Amino acid sequence: MFLFHLFRSFLPLRNPIGFGAADFLEFAVAAILVLLALGWRRIIAAADALAQRPRLSMAVLAVLPIALRLALLPHYPVPTPSGSDDFSYLLLGDTLRHFRLANPVHPMHEFFESIFVLQQPSYSSIFPLGQGIVLTLGWAGVLLSAGAFCGLTFWMLRGWTSPRWALLGGLLAVAEFGPICKWMNDYWGGSLSACAGCLVFGAIPRLKTSSVWAELLLGLGVAIQWITRPFECLLLVAAAGLMARPRRIPYAALIPMLFGGVITLAHNHAVTNRWTTMPYMLSRQQYGVPAAFTFQPNPVPHIRLTAEQRMDYEAQNAAHDSQTYWPRLVSRLAIYRFFFLVPLFVAPLAFLRFPKVAIAVGLFALGTNFYPYFYPHYIAALASLFLLLSVSALEKLAIREVVMLCAAHAVFWYGLHLAGPEELRVALMRYENWDFIDYGDPEGRIAVNRQLDKLPGKQLVFVRYWPTHGFHEWIHNAADIDSAKVVWAADLGEEKDAALRNYYPSREAWLLEPDARPPRLTRYRPE
Repeated sequence: MFLFHLFRSFLPLRNPIGFGAADFLEFAVAAILVLLALGWRRIIAAADALAQRPRLSMAVLAVLPIALRLALLPHYPVPTPSGSDDFSYLLLGDTLRHFRLANPVHPMHEFFESIFVLQQPSYSSIFPLGQGIVLTLGWAGVLLSAGAFCGLTFWMLRGWTSPRWALLGGLLAVAEFGPICKWMNDYWGGSLSACAGCLVFGAIPRLKTSSVWAELLLGLGVAIQWITRPFECLLLVAAAGLMARPRRIPYAALIPMLFGGVITLAHNHAVTNRWTTMPYMLSRQQYGVPAAFTFQPNPVPHIRLTAEQRMDYEAQNAAHDSQTYWPRLVSRLAIYRFFFLVPLFVAPLAFLRFPKVAIAVGLFALGTNFYPYFYPHYIAALASLFLLLSVSALEKLAIREVVMLCAAHAVFWYGLHLAGPEELRVALMRYENWDFIDYGDPEGRIAVNRQLDKLPGKQLVFVRYWPTHGFHEWIHNAADIDSAKVVWAADLGEEKDAALRNYYPSREAWLLEPDARPPRLTRYRPE
């Protein structure tokens, strides 16, 4: 804390030795490296002792990212949902929390139209079940899935390398995908798919012993990936087949895979009234989103779109046609750095040691390139393979300084978030890469939610977008709309709004203009 306050200003004339932001960054990293070097032997001895106890190692790695993120709550509270994906996934979790796979059509559904949500033939999210299962526990589910991934990383790597390097890989998972990673700080997911990859790729080296448990875990990983990201599940199965080349069919793996297929069919039928029509397929037919694969024509909406839905549809169409296959593939290489700390850019050297891993990664890269959008959580199943490449490169090179630099990177940025004064965090965030955590309240959502929470009784909020409105969804509702404290509805004009006000006679009506700065919440008064 002394150093943080000593250099709290980055104007050279306002701190004792004229440090700027970059100077402070380099000095702090150097100081951490010196401390690590002085205690290196003790650190290695403690790590080796822990690595020899697999269950304890997995437990420590599972608890560590959760504890570290909870310690940040005074500065960075529970993430606020802030977009269509967040709201749709949370709707799915809320639906499952009510012990149902879909919700009945609301009689006033015209007011509740939003992106990535079906209104007919059921009121449901368009997404698969996986992340919804996690979100039955809300943000706690996000924390637990991240902890499970970090713990499973040790188990997966232990099938390929020594206990010491498996533990290092688990610690890298905490540093890269833990408390200040996007996967722990929004509701889109990533960690659950990464768990699926750990189970699949960790089971492969264990199949040589003909273990039934290895086969079951392999099948469980495939099932989890199927109910989370169905298209990428096909790539995962193909990659696993190339890496394992089993001499016989792992029949035990079919048991959890069959269960995953059954619940998917049940979910499809509950949402779309068809066993083989997935929710996002129906959304594509009705709303024209999500975008089709690039080798397919752009879908055409079959229902009337709101202005916001039309904007999203046109944006997805533009993305669909923006690049041809190979330029798009090259442009996505930068996104892969999400999976590596900068010192780990030496990891690709390990492809020479694991050519099958290179083939698996290439298969995912080529396959996902048929989709016009690309985010790291699309290929989260590869996260454990990237960690395997990282530790294998470090083991091969035997350069402890790279390991120490990774540790310094993680300690510095987490320490800055945990204990750094606000002005220091603001000054240095421009140097931070690929971290994602709540920075204040840029859209004003927290302030609006707090204002509504303080009001007694139930509320009805009409959302009126301005012509300049962008891609910031505000209309989102619970699975049981009528029982919710706050109902969010589109402002459809005084005459139509009157019908919804009559439907909710006991609710206080409000008008929200989210495009005002800050967003303006006032009592609803007809013209």
